[in-house]
Amino acid sequence: MNPFLDIIAGHPVRELAAGEFILQQDDPCAALYVLLEGEVEVLRDDVRVAKISESGAVFGEMSLLLGGPCTASVRTLVPSRITSVDEPRAFLASSPAACLHIAELLAHRIDALNRYLVDVKHQYDGHDHIGMVDDVLSTLMHRQPKRRAKS
Repeated sequence: MNPFLDIIAGHPVRELAAGEFILQQDDPCAALYVLLEGEVEVLRDDVRVAKISESGAVFGEMSLLLGGPCTASVRTLVPSRITSVDEPRAFLASSPAACLHIAELLAHRIDALNRYLVDVKHQYDGHDHIGMVDDVLSTLMHRQPKRRAKS
């Protein structure tokens, strides 16, 4: 069992039918969502970028950490159960284990993206497209985060 599920135990659980949106791209996101059971798809600009059925998968963390609207939509593919954490910043501030879980999740995503881009670079080596891949890799590896204004 995913240890993160123990951390979020006690938060409200919602049952969703197939086809319901958990998050919609560009909408405000004030909570952190966790898949308890079921299957969802992640859509960016109406293109499926992932299909997830792993219990403990987290949604809304990008918006939470970047301080902006939802960066993708998440829609159920089958009847699903989720839980949500309201006031997610306070929750993360009080739980180092939850922060570590989110950090590991994001690190896995970045690693997968880097491996994919390196593979694309190898496939197009010697072609004009390689400059674009170099720029993307450089940006991913060396981009400095924008400083958030203190409130």
